[in-house]
Amino acid sequence: IGIKKITGGSLEESRLVDGVAFKKTFSYAGFEMQHKKFLKPIIALLNIELELKAERDNAEIRLDNVAEYQKIIDAEWSILYDKLEKLHKAGVNVVLSKLPIGDVATQYFADRDMFCAGRVQEDDLKRTQKACGGAIITTVENLNDQSQHVFGTCELFEETQIGSERYNFFTGCPKAKTATMILRGGSEQFIDEVERSLHDAIMIVRRAVKNDSIVAGGGAIEMALSRTLRDYSRTVPGKEQLIIAAYAKAFEVIPRQLCENAGFDATNILNKLRQKHAENHIWFGVDIMHEDVSDNLTAAVWEPAVVKINAITAASEAACLILSVDETIKVPKSSAEPSNAAKAMNMG
Repeated sequence: IGIKKITGGSLEESRLVDGVAFKKTFSYAGFEMQHKKFLKPIIALLNIELELKAERDNAEIRLDNVAEYQKIIDAEWSILYDKLEKLHKAGVNVVLSKLPIGDVATQYFADRDMFCAGRVQEDDLKRTQKACGGAIITTVENLNDQSQHVFGTCELFEETQIGSERYNFFTGCPKAKTATMILRGGSEQFIDEVERSLHDAIMIVRRAVKNDSIVAGGGAIEMALSRTLRDYSRTVPGKEQLIIAAYAKAFEVIPRQLCENAGFDATNILNKLRQKHAENHIWFGVDIMHEDVSDNLTAAVWEPAVVKINAITAASEAACLILSVDETIKVPKSSAEPSNAAKAMNMG
């Protein structure tokens, strides 16, 4: 799942793209003339530079006359046009490349109703490959009308304006193993917070899919554990009873914090939860939507059991580690060290 953040607009304008979307890349003159929408396009994914470069950047050539130099220039143009012609004859409509696509190639594609984008980020190129199929090719020498297996396709390609940015969309992908979420918001900090919340939610769903054992959320399982431990502590003599009771009370921190985060009266909600759990309604937890308590298992407020197990284990180990520290030693300041006032006088 790719996440793209666009500042501006409201959160309700966020959208989920069933396919791939990425920001329009840098383009040369002639790009405006290219078609921005294709139905069932043939997509070529390249790792090839389609740009003329000065020979001083690549090699040292010693010549005796101007005619020889002109032959080299003509050969460069011939090589570039040969690559472009092979892509065109193979029936390609959309060309994406990890490397630059120069102004000559951009104009060539525009004249033949083709779309191109150079300097596409590697992760966007790979996500497009997974969704649309095909392969990232490093040479066009063997391309022809029988090379369809190395090209990708989708139902619709279009370039759309979103806020102040333009984005390329590939939707209706036959091998759609990827999706893109476009987040909108008034500020970068707000969008970052939304992204973190979405990431947490997606990871919880992933955990639930991989480990199908679930418990009710909203503090329900914590209240059930608290009640069970509190009842058990009354059967244990000695100081252990106090330890178990304190451990049981600590579980109530979770539903209490949920109430405070939502602006509820935590004392009132916790009293209701204690009453429900005393009646063996073990799946009752905080109902954020109605400022009350409810059966969260029925309300589909779930959490993977493995997440709760790991959280309780980590918290218990941290508490035991702190309790194992029996003494803290603080090194006193040396009496020979001059005071700040003395330092100031010496500097004066």
